[in-house]
Amino acid sequence: MKKNLIALAVFAAFASGSAGADTLLSGFGGDRDFGTRIMQPNDDGSSSALTLPFQINFFGNAYSNYWVNNNGNISFDGPLSRFTPSLFPISDAAMIAPFWADVDTRNQTDNLPVPFMNNVYLANPDSRTVVVTWDTVGYYNQHNDKQNTFQLVLKDQSATSGRSGDFDMEFRYGQLQWTTGDASSGSGGVGGQPAVAGWNAGAVTNSYSLIGSGTQNITGLVHDSNVGTDGVWRFQVRSEELPGSAPYNPILPGNVDDGTAGWVFENIPVGTGTPIWIDPVVATGYDYAVSSGPRVNGVTLLPGVGDGQYDIWLWQDGEWQLFAANAAGGEHIEFGQSVDRFRVTGIETSAEVNPLSPVAFSTGLWFDGVGNATVTQTALTVEISPVPEPATYGMLGAGMAVLAMAARRRRR
Repeated sequence: MKKNLIALAVFAAFASGSAGADTLLSGFGGDRDFGTRIMQPNDDGSSSALTLPFQINFFGNAYSNYWVNNNGNISFDGPLSRFTPSLFPISDAAMIAPFWADVDTRNQTDNLPVPFMNNVYLANPDSRTVVVTWDTVGYYNQHNDKQNTFQLVLKDQSATSGRSGDFDMEFRYGQLQWTTGDASSGSGGVGGQPAVAGWNAGAVTNSYSLIGSGTQNITGLVHDSNVGTDGVWRFQVRSEELPGSAPYNPILPGNVDDGTAGWVFENIPVGTGTPIWIDPVVATGYDYAVSSGPRVNGVTLLPGVGDGQYDIWLWQDGEWQLFAANAAGGEHIEFGQSVDRFRVTGIETSAEVNPLSPVAFSTGLWFDGVGNATVTQTALTVEISPVPEPATYGMLGAGMAVLAMAARRRRR
């Protein structure tokens, strides 16, 4: 049976507290400084066809036009009125969704301290940027007692990459107070079938649902991040490849944020024969665990880090047992069985891999089946002497005196 390779790439979020006011982009003029109101107050409505200021290559499909939909997403094949969300993938709608749920902007009076809230705005601040803002929006049926504010930002990166159609997408969350409309079996803005955030290009390997999607925990997106700023999530689409399809363009996780040095990749679409790349912040070792979905039956580790050799451990008879010593990076190591956890050690602290880098140490996981997997990764940590931080990351690491690194197992 053909095995499924998934390579996981984690970036530490360092997320805590509430999203600040600077999470949202503004300064674009209009009623609320978010640009032009793109629709009149409505339920399940959409804009007319809009022209992108740059063409995007969304997994092999080139798009120049798009529609802004009231229900928290943009679509590329036509307007989308669907109000009850589904976890991706879905087969009939190419879309990017910062918060797909039953948005209702018809109530323009209740609980709105400032005029023109509860609207959807569009700005093109330059020829390389599109910003769509769902500003203080309510939920069906005309409820404003809870309000959500979020943005989708598309940025042309073709000049940087040298490839036409390359772009970044950002999801920015100012506040998330509700998850579900009444018609999606919700009550008081919660319960029922909650919102979904992510993207869908129409195939199982070309879609992704962010952590918390389809659950009440999706409101946690405002407190978490994959780039170190609360409420900001950034993803790259490069050379027709979505995040997760290549080691240089990994899926970035959310922080477990439970006091352990761990990260979680939730609802990763897995299939046979196609790698999905995620990348961990490097310590000197990591525990990998599959909490749901297909199990892991092999691993491929990144060459060229330190001495490029690692020790692989499997959980057997209630303890970690050495399975492969000095395994070389780049080799496909088969376990000979399917497991729900394994350990990698042997990354030298002398390698000084930047713990804030989103592409520090890619790990290729081979799965035994097709489906959606949820994988956690936890660092093995000890304290070492502080490592000077690059100036670029100074604001992310303020107050951090030491880096949590894992103890390297002595080689014999």
